[in-house]
Amino acid sequence: MTTHQRPVVFIHGLWLHATSWDPWVELFREMGYAPVAPGWPREADTVAAARERAEDVAGLGIDDVTNHYAAIIDGLPEAPVLVGHSFGGLIAEKLLGQGKAAAAVAIDPAQIKGVLPLPLAQLRAGLPALGNPANRNRAVSLTAKEFRFGFGNAVSEEESDALFERWTIPSPAKPLFQAAAANFSLHSEAAVDTDNSTRGPLLLISGLEDHTVPDVVTRSTLKQYRSSTALTELRQFEGRGHSLTIDGGWSEVAKAVLGWLDEHGL
Repeated sequence: MTTHQRPVVFIHGLWLHATSWDPWVELFREMGYAPVAPGWPREADTVAAARERAEDVAGLGIDDVTNHYAAIIDGLPEAPVLVGHSFGGLIAEKLLGQGKAAAAVAIDPAQIKGVLPLPLAQLRAGLPALGNPANRNRAVSLTAKEFRFGFGNAVSEEESDALFERWTIPSPAKPLFQAAAANFSLHSEAAVDTDNSTRGPLLLISGLEDHTVPDVVTRSTLKQYRSSTALTELRQFEGRGHSLTIDGGWSEVAKAVLGWLDEHGL
């Protein structure tokens, strides 16, 4: 595995707290990395506190979060590996395109500008936020039923409910609105420098049963990188939904990421 403690920065997406990465952080530390999982700007340190202070994160947009992580990266001893899930995956792609990382792994990444497919399941998963235009500058919470459809559809209802209780927090709705309008905005914050050929390797991961970011969206994301000569790869996981980073099968995905990093000397 790695011969030194390369930094790894984990970036969560909407509706999950930063501590949902704790099992990954522990595993990566055991494997010789120096992992951190910082929260989004103004995110409380615990799930309970984040639920009590929902409006602290209201109005945060993609660039706010990206710049927050860029500042964290600037304080590290060397360029890190980024591992992002959902909107965290989109942010990891942005930072990689900006030359801020040695490599990135984007797991079920939110759609970037240029991605056209918009499956019905994805529309339904986004309705808790997108269903009301007034939500744009608000923080929005999911119900257990909404989480079950968007995250936990590939696990049992019992496991989905347990994950909901353990990890979910209110999140800003603005990134969803930005991504939804990206292809109609000249300077969208969901834009990524997909043409950059000097960036580090990128691994896209897709859960084939994902409702929030269906596989067709991730495959379309892969196509956006066709003009870059930098390494871009896709790994698909059968029978896995959007909860693949936190459910009982998380270690399968984490070990695949570790294997990919080892394969590329990272």
